[in-house]
Amino acid sequence: MGNKKIILGSASPRRRELLAQIGAEFEIRVSEKEEIYHSEKPEEIVCELALMKAENVASELSEAERAGAVVLGADTVVVLDGKILGKPSDEEEAARMLSALQGRSHEVYTGVAVLEYAESGEGAVSGGWKLEKKENYAVETRVYVNPMTEQEILEYIVTGDPMDKAGAYGIQGRFAAYIDRIEGDYYNVVGLPVSRVYRTLKEMKAL
Repeated sequence: MGNKKIILGSASPRRRELLAQIGAEFEIRVSEKEEIYHSEKPEEIVCELALMKAENVASELSEAERAGAVVLGADTVVVLDGKILGKPSDEEEAARMLSALQGRSHEVYTGVAVLEYAESGEGAVSGGWKLEKKENYAVETRVYVNPMTEQEILEYIVTGDPMDKAGAYGIQGRFAAYIDRIEGDYYNVVGLPVSRVYRTLKEMKAL
C-alpha cells in the first residue's frame, strides 16, 4: 500500500464498494456545498462536477487532514441523444426514462478528479500542505439495452432499484437482465472506472 491516505468524496455505496474491491484503504468525506456546472458537453460536465466534489471536500479538511492526502471525487451521468438523464424524481419519470432507453444504445460518462496534497507541493508554505498534482478526466462506456415490454419496465420500477440511479437503472442489479452488451469499462457504468483510478492512485503512490 502507499504512504498517503485516500479520501473518497462521495456518499455512493457503489463507489465505496468498487474502491474497496481494488484493495484501497480510504476515508469517506462528503461536502454539502452546492455544485453548479458551466460546461455543456456531458464529458466536460462530469469532469467539472467531479473536480468540484473533490475540491469542496479538500477545502473542508484541516491542514493536518490534508497533509499527504489524496482526495477523490467522481460523478456519473447517463446520456441519450446528447441529453443527460439524471435520477428520476418519481416512478412516472423512471418509466419515461426506461422507455426511452430500451431497445437502443446510450452513453455513460464518469468524471474523476484526484487531488494530491504533499509538503513539497508547489506553493507550499512553511508547515502547510498545498496541492501538488491534479488529475481530472472522463471515461465513456456505451451501453446497449434490449427491447423491454411495458410490463417489464413496470416490474423493474416496483423493485425500487431505479429511483436513486442516474438514467433510472443500475447495471449491477435486476436491470442486468436487459443489458445486451457494453463497449468499454463495465465498472464505469456502476460508478467508477476502477482500473483507470487504480493507475492514477498508483502514480501518486497512494496504492
